[in-house]
Amino acid sequence: MKYRVIQWATGGMGKNCLRAVIDHPAMELVGVYVYGEAKAGRDAGEIARRPPTGVLATRDVDEILALDADVVIHAARLTPQTHDADIVRLLASGKNVISINGYSRPQYWGGERQAALEAACAKGGTTLMNAGLNPGFAGEQLALVATGVCAAIDHVEVIESADCRLVRNPAYLFDALGFGADPQAIDPNQPEWGPTAALNAMYAETLAAMAEQLGMTLERIDTEHRVFAATRELHFAAGSMPAGRASHFNWRWRGIVGGQPRITMTIHWFLETAHLDDPRPPLWRIHVEGQPGVRMAVDLEKRAGDRTPTSAEQIAVAGAVINAIPVVCAAPPGLMTRPVATPYREELARVG
Repeated sequence: MKYRVIQWATGGMGKNCLRAVIDHPAMELVGVYVYGEAKAGRDAGEIARRPPTGVLATRDVDEILALDADVVIHAARLTPQTHDADIVRLLASGKNVISINGYSRPQYWGGERQAALEAACAKGGTTLMNAGLNPGFAGEQLALVATGVCAAIDHVEVIESADCRLVRNPAYLFDALGFGADPQAIDPNQPEWGPTAALNAMYAETLAAMAEQLGMTLERIDTEHRVFAATRELHFAAGSMPAGRASHFNWRWRGIVGGQPRITMTIHWFLETAHLDDPRPPLWRIHVEGQPGVRMAVDLEKRAGDRTPTSAEQIAVAGAVINAIPVVCAAPPGLMTRPVATPYREELARVG
């Protein structure tokens, strides 16, 4: 069978998901939602640098809701505000939703927010799940698989080191992620600060999802965020930065279980390597302290000969989503915690 897919948003990550859907024999693109006027009315193939598809992008949510589709790939930009209003409407209209940013474990919030999402799933007979790459894949899948050899676990830590010098979008780099700010004027541990508000919400759900899979009762989440100033003038894909401005964020969330930190998510997002322990770190490091302990280092790479500007991480986001689509479409209605494994399936690639 073919899966009828709607792509919601076509930014850096969304555009790669769109390409993957267009290219995949088991996927049929039926709709594209865009935020910008410049993309509205354009063929999805043009946006994705693919041949024409006959599917035109729209900014009209009602047009998207009226479409017959199995799943929506929700790739809206990370913001301090939730995307609940749109996602509730999509779920209630009979469309499963895969989010690449957040919604790993909405049950963490409880109350009216959880109830609204669950009611939308019940009304539409649909499922909501996260299948993003960061932070989900390393924490919610790789680290959990690694614990399968442990008879006892003391602590699990996932460390991500992302080189942001390759990010091309200035608005995303400086506004959404906070680079270029005056380190003396911001407190990354202040929950109301924009990047902190967005990331705290997303990573709290990841820790909650990991705790659920590990059978741990999460009591609270503590933060230990730090910001480092540029040691010199920096030049990168999205622009430049004088010395003294925020060039490296070290975000850290600790999940407290039984009064002790048992799960830690650590991120290094950097525009220079001066503040790293290792100037060439792997994308992910996983350390399970237990009996026995486990250490893993994981990197991503593009296929040999691929000279496109698309990064391996961007391709991986699309791959994670494509592999999750059959899982979400087959799931019972409700809020779904990401399975420990959503592997590539050869038969899916042979459809069509």
